[in-house]
Amino acid sequence: MSEAQAYPAPKVLGGLIAYLQVDGAFKAAEFYKRAFGAEQVFAYPADEQGRTMHCHLYINGSSLMLNDAYPEHGHAHEKAQGYVMQLILGDDIDAWWKRAVDAGCEVVVPLDIMFWGDRWGQLRDPFGVAWAMNAPVKPA
Repeated sequence: MSEAQAYPAPKVLGGLIAYLQVDGAFKAAEFYKRAFGAEQVFAYPADEQGRTMHCHLYINGSSLMLNDAYPEHGHAHEKAQGYVMQLILGDDIDAWWKRAVDAGCEVVVPLDIMFWGDRWGQLRDPFGVAWAMNAPVKPA
C-alpha cells in the first residue's frame, strides 16, 4: 500500500456544499470561471485520462466541488437532473446573467419578475447543470 500524499485543504465556505460529478471537471471549472466568476482553490492532479477526483471552487461566497466519473470504480457518469444550482444575488444580477449567457449558458427561463416578487431566471450550462439566479426587486 502506498503512502497517501498530504494536500493543503482550502477553507470550505458555507454549511451545505454542492458536489457535482460532471463529464470533464477541469473543463467545467474553466467554464464556471468564465460564466460565474469562479475561483479554483484546489484540485487533485489529473490522472492519465485527464480526470480529477476533486476540484474545489469558490462561487459567490460559497464552495462548489466537482469531480469526474470513475466508472471503473463504480462511479459512472449520470446526466444532471432533479436539482438546480441557485445563486442568490443583489443589484448585480443583470451582470451575472449576461456573463453566464455570454460564456455559453442556455436560457431555460428568461430573467423576469416572478409571482413571489423577486427577479429570477434559469440557465443550463454545457455540462447539463441547471443554474438559477434570484435577486430582490429594487424598490421604485
